[in-house]
Amino acid sequence: MQPNPSRRELLRLSALAAAAGCTVSLPRFALAAPVEHLTYGVQLFMVREQAPKDLAGVLKTIHQVGFTQIELYPVVYNQPAGELKKIVADSGLGLVSAHFDYAGLEEKIAYAHDLGIEYMVCPMIPQEQWSSTAGFTKAAGDFNRWGKLAKDAGMTFAFHNHCYEFKPLDGGVTGWNTLMSKTDPHLVKLEFDVYWLTQAGQDPAAMLKRYADRLVLFHMKDRTVGAPTGFAMGAVAEHFTELGTGSIAWPELLKQAKRQGVKYAFLDQDKTKPPVFESMKESFDYLKKLNV
Repeated sequence: MQPNPSRRELLRLSALAAAAGCTVSLPRFALAAPVEHLTYGVQLFMVREQAPKDLAGVLKTIHQVGFTQIELYPVVYNQPAGELKKIVADSGLGLVSAHFDYAGLEEKIAYAHDLGIEYMVCPMIPQEQWSSTAGFTKAAGDFNRWGKLAKDAGMTFAFHNHCYEFKPLDGGVTGWNTLMSKTDPHLVKLEFDVYWLTQAGQDPAAMLKRYADRLVLFHMKDRTVGAPTGFAMGAVAEHFTELGTGSIAWPELLKQAKRQGVKYAFLDQDKTKPPVFESMKESFDYLKKLNV
């Protein structure tokens, strides 16, 4: 049996083949090694009302609940990156990821770099681009450009899904398919929100497997039993619920994510019926019990 060629050898062969006017089939991306335990955090969107008023206090409370990571959200980007980074560090929480709005994202790359994060995530494309393949094609072009810029700055760019991307558009092609076919897998990674995958009628386990080479981050909130699926973003708040109280098979999905090498999973429950920190504690206790 011939040994697998090194990356340098593959590049050399590709260059020779290109010069000769032919192509070389390269292997699929190597998948990340399994991790021993997932690291759990909170997406700051969950406390978007409280955080601007007392960020230090909010972060310390999240740490006291038991979470060890925070994923930042734009409501706190009204201060220098160095100051924000220090507030997070003083809370005892780790910081590897942050969300940045689509509009103005390119101008925030230096800010993201100064935060010291690994992952720069776009949480949503503008709503006016949802209704056409052209809108998603534009987003794909932006993602490729931002992915290259983020990579050059030492970070990884990722996109966070909702449900609108899976609605069939022109000729039955979904926005999701357009994004996946027109973005470079080396430059554009994924943060899967399992709730929204389920809302869109997707099978989360199958999606994790299919996009294993792109998946780097994971979002969690549970979904009430019997909640209808669909592509609309509105009128779903009543179906958000704490982990372990809904219909999503978290033990299996979290184990699968861990096997696929995903390191970080963030709680991101948009709305809660109990007070937000009580809701957060209930979900954390469930994760602690699972011990995945």
